[in-house]
Amino acid sequence: MRIVIFAPPNVHSLELAGLLDVFAEANARAAEPCYEVAIVGESDQPILCGSGLKVLPDTGYLALSHAPDTFLVAGSVGVPDTPKAEVTDWLARIAPQARRFGSVCTGAFLLGDAGLIDGRHVTTHWQFAPLLAARFPDANVDGDRVFVRDGALVTSAGSSAAIDLGLSLVEEDLGRDVSLYVARRLVVFLKRPGDQSQFSVHLAAQAVDRSRLYDVQQYILNHPAADLSIEALAKMSAMSPRNFTRVFTREVGVSPSDYVELTRIDVARNLLEGSRLSLEAIAVKTGFGSTRAMRRAFHAHFGVTPSEYRERFSTSGDGTRSNLSDSG
Repeated sequence: MRIVIFAPPNVHSLELAGLLDVFAEANARAAEPCYEVAIVGESDQPILCGSGLKVLPDTGYLALSHAPDTFLVAGSVGVPDTPKAEVTDWLARIAPQARRFGSVCTGAFLLGDAGLIDGRHVTTHWQFAPLLAARFPDANVDGDRVFVRDGALVTSAGSSAAIDLGLSLVEEDLGRDVSLYVARRLVVFLKRPGDQSQFSVHLAAQAVDRSRLYDVQQYILNHPAADLSIEALAKMSAMSPRNFTRVFTREVGVSPSDYVELTRIDVARNLLEGSRLSLEAIAVKTGFGSTRAMRRAFHAHFGVTPSEYRERFSTSGDGTRSNLSDSG
């Protein structure tokens, strides 16, 4: 199967390396190599990545005369510039001829410029999802997913999500065992299904690290089982409860109570994914107090119970799926 990755100027080097390593490891595991991967640029000259790394493409786009089995567009650092008309026309022509095509991160903007995401469900890095939706209003943009599959079109979130996308394609082609082998070889957890959220409340905490609320956010994250009532948090920030609620909501984007619940959910998710703690212990450790309260929060946000979440996402310390079960 021939896979072609189009690399625009200022491309994210991690996206190229992640995809190449996934397919290389799959070739090593398969009975015989089944992937032939090529990087294509706007010309055959070296491409300067956003990190400063220089990549020599296999060819320029004009030399690619036949559609590959899989065609992917990598993203640039930030929103890519609209390419010249000849490149856009080529993207519009070559991508639909492939068995499947798609993008990583901001590569979705290039697909959009080529008219390939209108009426389709797509994703991109959460930071640029609102801009993608505004620029291409006919696309259905979901900025909260690791990757989204819509027929032959597959789009993924930020740079590391290139690995998740690649693993999903390997599983589709060669089966789950090979996909999991590649994940272990790359020392990543079992691949994230596309509908797992790409956004973590931890990222929101980092987004306001210059705020006077930063210490409060860090306290919430590090002490999820503590008294995190509005009164207690307001006292910590030397504000009245009313003013604290107003300032927190304005600067963070969610109310203090919602932020506390999201943080507790996030910490619980990490424990469900990577530990053998019982549901009761996790509920206490994360401040929910009971499995019933934790179950209610998970069902409201994810539509699944904690035990169902663990079954879907967890790994044990040796890389195998946990056999823990509970009624949670």
